[in-house]
Amino acid sequence: MSNLKLKEAALIYLDRSGGLQKFIDDCKHYNDSKQSYAVYRFNILINPSDVVELDAELGNNILHQPLKAAQIFQSVCFIAVKTLSLSGQLQTETQINIVLKLTHLPPLPSYGLDLCEFPLDYTSQRYYMMQGIVIAMTTVTKYTQGARFLCSDEACPLSKGFQYIRVHVPGATESATIRNDFLCDLCASSLQEDRKFRVLGDKQIVEIIATKALHAFQGFSNNQPFRFQSLTIFLRDELVNKMNIGNEYKIIGIPTCVKTSQTAVCIEANSITFCNPKVPSGVSDNFRCLLSLTSSSCWKFTAILANIFATQIVPPGTYNLLKLCLLMSLVQTSDRNKEQDCLDILIITSDTLIIDRLLNFSINLVPRGIRHLASTEIFPTLSRNKYGTGAVSIQAGSALLAKGGICFIGDLASHKKDKLEQLQSVLESRSIRVYIPGKKFGDDIDQQMTFPVQCSFWSFVDMDSSLRRNAQKTNTLIGQMDCSLIPANLVEAFGLLINCSESSSCHPLLPTVQHTLKKAIDPEGLLYVASKQFTTEDFEKLLAFAKNLNVEFSLEAERMIHGYYLASRRIRTDSVYGSKLSASALRYL
Repeated sequence: MSNLKLKEAALIYLDRSGGLQKFIDDCKHYNDSKQSYAVYRFNILINPSDVVELDAELGNNILHQPLKAAQIFQSVCFIAVKTLSLSGQLQTETQINIVLKLTHLPPLPSYGLDLCEFPLDYTSQRYYMMQGIVIAMTTVTKYTQGARFLCSDEACPLSKGFQYIRVHVPGATESATIRNDFLCDLCASSLQEDRKFRVLGDKQIVEIIATKALHAFQGFSNNQPFRFQSLTIFLRDELVNKMNIGNEYKIIGIPTCVKTSQTAVCIEANSITFCNPKVPSGVSDNFRCLLSLTSSSCWKFTAILANIFATQIVPPGTYNLLKLCLLMSLVQTSDRNKEQDCLDILIITSDTLIIDRLLNFSINLVPRGIRHLASTEIFPTLSRNKYGTGAVSIQAGSALLAKGGICFIGDLASHKKDKLEQLQSVLESRSIRVYIPGKKFGDDIDQQMTFPVQCSFWSFVDMDSSLRRNAQKTNTLIGQMDCSLIPANLVEAFGLLINCSESSSCHPLLPTVQHTLKKAIDPEGLLYVASKQFTTEDFEKLLAFAKNLNVEFSLEAERMIHGYYLASRRIRTDSVYGSKLSASALRYL
């Protein structure tokens, strides 16, 4: 009686939600195809809140016993097929493969799966919601959605018909659906697959990490050790190619334990949702007050910002040009899944330690500030999939992981020639092509995939190192800066080239030395009034607010840009006093 009550509740829900009409339309689609099927797959959209309100027991089954709930809806749908004569080809209930697609889960802690917590619960076989960033994905392969088996004994009644149907269930491997050791329940003879009725579906494997694990890529340290591990997500059929490397998603799925060369916890995805960024809460009162006090000038507020920025790393009033450029690049970052206006920065310096600290501090002010590690790759790489599916796994690399943010790649001279050539190509095209050789990965054909690179690149060149390595060379760039170690075309590809020579009056040595000594004595101390009034958190909020503004040019700004263009045209066309000004330089200007 309880089972009958659940079926009745399921039918009422299907009728009220429009699911029954969709099921009828799907049956018509199968009939119109004029093709025989062993398995009929139907997706049913489920709103758990509505189901619980209608029938609490059915809702509990959907949330905590999804396989049992699918069987209830399977039985209801089969009754509908026979009662309404929806399909003459569908003979048995087992031919119906019901996939319940959940719209959401209750916003309760017990339904959340934190990828940084241990251990993960993969034994309850129920739905969880997790959130993470895609760091790797495979190419699309096939899997067996369903298959028909027949008794090998022709005298057995079960050697015909559709009594033995096997379909994929969450967490099952391919061998659970297709094997040669199944036996007939009636005569104990072996079962043989009727291959012409095998139904194939698409499958893709994705790896995600928790958002908080990005600290490991930001040069972030609070003197507290932590570990993180990627989690494998199985995408099937309509979910294939719905996730992109570098994006953040909410995933509803069932944790399972997959045994390959080693036991691993995976998630059989049920639904995925792109994570929308949080709306910035606004700027601090101190910044509002500063803006009000400087409203008479369109330059003062920005100039003061650059002056007091990063006082934890350098004293106020030093490296102002560099700090202004860093703020401009940071405000070009984007939390939304849209094309980003990038501002790449290359710094020429003789004090790499301070510059490294300043850039590392700055990337931590945005959600996707990634410090490239020497042990990793900047751009995507290929590897064999560890689950033995025959698919190629594409690892993100630092650039794709920094989507919408900043990728700090350190000393440009530390990278090999082929990587610098690849970087130049990416800076010019804003995309990276990944070539997949078929023979190497067991495929008949070669493949090529293109990924957009939506981040700004920061780097620096050690002037002293460059001068030492090229002591005999005389070609220089911008006064005494020797950039002969770096290809000229690569330097040209960066949006801004900044000279941070210590000999400049903009970088007095004494305040920097005093700052360094005081920080060595009191690393956590706030040395300046500006550090206390405008905290790191205040700058984070300011950048989050500013980068989401819809900015329009004022008439004065348009006139200024037009003036730049006219001046550059005169410079480029003057045959006597003219100089070369590239198209990229004009664009950034």
